[in-house]
Amino acid sequence: VQLVESGGDLVQPGGSLRLSCAASGFGFASYVMKWYRQAPGKEREWVAEITGGGLGTDYADSVKGRFTISRDNAKNTVTLQMNSLKPEDTAVYYCNVNRYDHEYFGKGTLVTVSV
Repeated sequence: VQLVESGGDLVQPGGSLRLSCAASGFGFASYVMKWYRQAPGKEREWVAEITGGGLGTDYADSVKGRFTISRDNAKNTVTLQMNSLKPEDTAVYYCNVNRYDHEYFGKGTLVTVSV
């Protein structure tokens, strides 16, 4: 299993970013994919998830209405569109899959929201 995140950057409050995760090494379309994040000095927290077929999504309350998760099963990618970013969204964002009760994470991509 390999998960590679990209798209992190420095952005001003109120701005937008689009994160991508390229997945390989497993049957991508069969698995729920998730995004997590870890802010400096804090525990890693779940952000959003999407079912294998892409019809079901769920979000943490802190990002609901601002973030949108999507996937392209033809390209084995999952995307997190982040709008109306706030300083408290600053974190390393990780793509995740649980396969046979083993949690896999990528190396993460850094999002910094600051003036």
